[in-house]
Amino acid sequence: MKRRTIIAVVVVTFSILLTTSSLYIYQTVNVPNILVEKEDSYLYIPGGASFKTVQDSLSEKEMVQDLVSFSFMAKLMKYQDNVKPGKYKLTKNMSNIEAIRLLRSGDQTPVNITFNNIRLRNELAEKITKELEMEANHFEVLLNDSTVASNYGFDKESFMVMFIPNTYEEYWTVSPDKLMERMNREYKNFWTEERINKAEALKMSPVEVSILASIVQAECSKHDELPKVAGLYINRLNRNIPLQADPTLIFAAQDFTIKRVLNKHKEIESPYNTYKYAGLPPGPISLPSIRAIDGVLNYEKHNFLYMCAKEDFSGYHNFASTLREHLNNARKYQRVLNKAKLFR
Repeated sequence: MKRRTIIAVVVVTFSILLTTSSLYIYQTVNVPNILVEKEDSYLYIPGGASFKTVQDSLSEKEMVQDLVSFSFMAKLMKYQDNVKPGKYKLTKNMSNIEAIRLLRSGDQTPVNITFNNIRLRNELAEKITKELEMEANHFEVLLNDSTVASNYGFDKESFMVMFIPNTYEEYWTVSPDKLMERMNREYKNFWTEERINKAEALKMSPVEVSILASIVQAECSKHDELPKVAGLYINRLNRNIPLQADPTLIFAAQDFTIKRVLNKHKEIESPYNTYKYAGLPPGPISLPSIRAIDGVLNYEKHNFLYMCAKEDFSGYHNFASTLREHLNNARKYQRVLNKAKLFR
């Protein structure tokens, strides 16, 4: 009798343990454990991270309800030794097995890289890496490397035109070298056969078109004037007349607070001084937008050689074919600048 009682107790105990274990395993595998507040949230796993790093991140961000069950399932699925860096989207009420499958697969969610209104290399490095794991200075090193520029068919001064301002999808973990390769592919894709043919009709290379576009863009606050201003500078280039573009002097001075270009600025010794030197400067004075580049390629044909900002501060320009007409326009503008006490 006693033996039967012992056997019964063992059977009942085993059944309870089996049921409890089965229930725990079922819950570990199938019950939602990713309890993020938003519909979806992102877990960032840096390069070289260990499973402990993943655990700490999930715990600190309170992205899991039961870290023990997550860790248990991760061990069963051999994720502990297979951590992949990246940005991962964890959706609300994900189970452990769903989350671990995603993390183990390395199926990252891309980030958006957006850059525009860039003048200098350090500005580009900061903006292009803003949403990435890499440090800005690591990318800036490549931007300043003449050998890297040469490998892509540019020199150090013109290298910046390879970066077409836009929004691109890329992985958070992308390396500086891979990002550079991606930007080169985008540049090549941008310069279609149609655009190249239009550049050749202007007797310009794509680089020269982009350099001119950077000047045209700096002169225009109104997009509808881009083709007209482009036509003016093309007229000057064709007649070997110095461009005399004020934005190039500001770039040469590296003082972007200048509101009014003065005669002293025209004396700056720099290849970017288009008052001293005819033709295009050696590189862009900013990253030209797609609209500005297309404005040059589809320039407006006219006889204008001069322009001056309109005295109504509308952002538009008065255009002139003769120096006398231009000087009259310039005097009107200078008077309103003086009245507004804009002397610098």
